[in-house]
Amino acid sequence: MSDTKRPRVTPPADPHSAFTDGVAVGIGSLPHVDPTAAAEFAIDEFEIATIPTLPMRSPSEAMIAQAAIGLPGVSLDRTGDIIVDRARVTSGEPILTDLQHDAFLGFRSFLDHAEKSGFDGSPVKWQYVGPVTLGVALQRAGLDVDTAFDVASTAVRSQVAKVADAVTVALPNSPQMVVLDEPWLSELMTPGFAIPPDEAIDRMSGAMAALPSTALVGIHCCGPCDVATLLASGPSVVSLPASPDLVEWSGYLSRYLADGGIIAWGVIPTEGPIPVTSERFWRSLSDLWCALVQRGCDPVMLRRNSMVTPHCGLAMHTESVARHVAQLTAEVAKRVKDQSMATRFALGA
Repeated sequence: MSDTKRPRVTPPADPHSAFTDGVAVGIGSLPHVDPTAAAEFAIDEFEIATIPTLPMRSPSEAMIAQAAIGLPGVSLDRTGDIIVDRARVTSGEPILTDLQHDAFLGFRSFLDHAEKSGFDGSPVKWQYVGPVTLGVALQRAGLDVDTAFDVASTAVRSQVAKVADAVTVALPNSPQMVVLDEPWLSELMTPGFAIPPDEAIDRMSGAMAALPSTALVGIHCCGPCDVATLLASGPSVVSLPASPDLVEWSGYLSRYLADGGIIAWGVIPTEGPIPVTSERFWRSLSDLWCALVQRGCDPVMLRRNSMVTPHCGLAMHTESVARHVAQLTAEVAKRVKDQSMATRFALGA
């Protein structure tokens, strides 16, 4: 457990506002093999605890593998890759989501630890694979396009609803933020992608609609993507790397923020060497925001309707490096909070 615990966020009357003003949030996967230690890390190291997945403990906790559990005709090999029996897979089969499966041990351990530690009432975030990315995985495993994406959509809708119910039972007073993980959105606009953008929008919208109306629901993409398509699916929060490329989407982002949308800015890289300090990444975020303001974005909304995250999950790092990334994220988050308060004060907001 960390020697210095992050301050726990107390939810205000509007539960969604617990996820604003630059709070530090995790992405999902952690490198731990001890699920209790992972739960402690998730609660201690981020202001908003993110329910972890632990793919280094078991390949079945990897994003795609976890979603494959309970799909008729779909199994996992020893490395967690999915295998499909095309003769047994149909889009009309019911999905059996077994939260007692080994693939959900990290999830169950978090809820158990959270209940015992008096966490209920504090905001919580969790992620699940989105229907576009799961559909691509099923297609690549051998299913035809229509079956792959129909099964993926049905599976994600069924599974996220059951996971959300389990979180609500364990933590009935905790506001939830749920984010669909869609790394394949980076390839959506490339020629030959399996489905057109309009279909991707519909499938993501359908998956988000399966979640409780009380939850804050969004989409995460860890690479450059067509922001207009992502926003068209209707997320309340988008989680993206804080890249200078986002300036080209300033008009869309400005309208999104004005409508109350929240942006989770991925500020700390999780690939390659991990920096010693957060200074460079705070400057990069500040430069991005300045450029967006010059293009018309509201400076108060940019800072207020924001969260701060690493780029992606931390499973591929050691526990000590994961803690360092969390600390860097917290450092940037503090500066966002300070600037948000100062900006609102200066502008009388």
